[in-house]
Amino acid sequence: MKAKHHVQLKVTRKPNKITGDTSRVITRPHIPDDPHRISKIIGRIMALPDAFAKDLMAKILKNFSARHEDIHHIFERHLNRVKDFLPKGVLLNEVQKGLVGAYFTKEYAIESAALFNPSIVLHPDQSHLEKGSLRFVMSLRATGEGHVSSIVFRSGILNRHNTFCFDPVSEFVETPDLKKDPVYDRSVFQRKLDEMKANSEISTYILGRLPEVFTFTELIEQIRILNASPQFSPAKQKTAFGFITWLADSNYEVDFHADHRISERVIFPVSRNESRGIEDARFVQFFDDNQESTYYATYTAYNGVTILPQLIETKDFIHFKIRTLNGDAAQNKGMALFPRKIKGQYAMLSRQGGENNHIMFSDNLHFWQTSRVIQEPEQPWEFVQIGNCGSPLETDKGWIVLTHGVGPMRQYCIGAILLDLENPARIIARLDEPLLTPNEKEREGYVPNVVYSCGSIIHQKELVIPYAMSDINSGIATVKIKKLIQCMHAVP
Repeated sequence: MKAKHHVQLKVTRKPNKITGDTSRVITRPHIPDDPHRISKIIGRIMALPDAFAKDLMAKILKNFSARHEDIHHIFERHLNRVKDFLPKGVLLNEVQKGLVGAYFTKEYAIESAALFNPSIVLHPDQSHLEKGSLRFVMSLRATGEGHVSSIVFRSGILNRHNTFCFDPVSEFVETPDLKKDPVYDRSVFQRKLDEMKANSEISTYILGRLPEVFTFTELIEQIRILNASPQFSPAKQKTAFGFITWLADSNYEVDFHADHRISERVIFPVSRNESRGIEDARFVQFFDDNQESTYYATYTAYNGVTILPQLIETKDFIHFKIRTLNGDAAQNKGMALFPRKIKGQYAMLSRQGGENNHIMFSDNLHFWQTSRVIQEPEQPWEFVQIGNCGSPLETDKGWIVLTHGVGPMRQYCIGAILLDLENPARIIARLDEPLLTPNEKEREGYVPNVVYSCGSIIHQKELVIPYAMSDINSGIATVKIKKLIQCMHAVP
């Protein structure tokens, strides 16, 4: 494992550049905070003469229907957001319904500011491929107006020469439909309330009237019953209801259309805790004890004030479950799940204290109570902080972990360490110098002097690294696994 200085570590930067497209727009509700304004807008729409309203609706459809696959559904969805403000006893005609939906809709260019921090995993469908090729899914952090981040996807094929062939990117983008009635595990829900220090006799009372696995509708019904016939002080009930609904809103499920391209799918902030963005999803294909795979991704939810680690779960990149990550050790950015259990436990890397690489183990995927340091800043290019650049990759020599290091002038570089296969809390080798440092073509952008990745794969004995360039665009690099490990020095 000692460094062989005669071995030159060659990193190949691929010609592929993944850039944002300002024409890729989703629709979002455009609803004023002041409820009186909502009623006024609806009143103005309803006062329009029928002929004028019909002509206006025709113009809206002409200008916008080609930009969205089902704009009528969008208008209907946003009409439902303001239906409580409609005049009592008044029935809208179809044109008025469409206009109300249109006035409370806006377009949002999801990639207008940046497309960066990629991760890559094997696609669930590996059929009909040439020998030595694989099909991949790449997730990226897309940023638009107001620097609000979401998760977008690309797909394609990586051939036996590690040449990338991306699938055509759809001109359409869709936000998913929220699953109307997600389910919750009562014991997990109670445990999270305990951790939030939000458990009380009120929450115990409500949860005690719910089955072990309950739905959102059942939860809200119990809150409604208690609110109608209070058993506790109104002030305490209001506080408890707020915590319970906040937690429920943070755990949700979404569904995309199965017949649409994966590049059309965008996971945009839904809950209050991620209202200012979904940051740096690290996807991993996880294999359970029966060798069945599930895709997980850790990400950071940001509400403008605080961050909250979250977990995405999917089998097919069509249906997604979003859950909170819980526990005293699930409090920081950059969490990365190992692709399998180790000695019967889940394992996760994270950056704690703002600067160190930590590892943690748990019997429960959703709860992480303790962590310990496995790596502190050591080299000059990482003196400010270090963290992981995605989930560990298993080789017969150990777990390869790409790291990010921050040095002078806030320059981000990508390094690498090797962890023991059965005791990944132990670093057995590392690179002294960065694997990737921003070059002249990569150092200009929204955040200058940064290269960063959220997840790589191994293919044809090479490490394939998608990476962000100065928080604006993304590129791809490859390096031979054997030479990478040969160039590491052993850690006592």
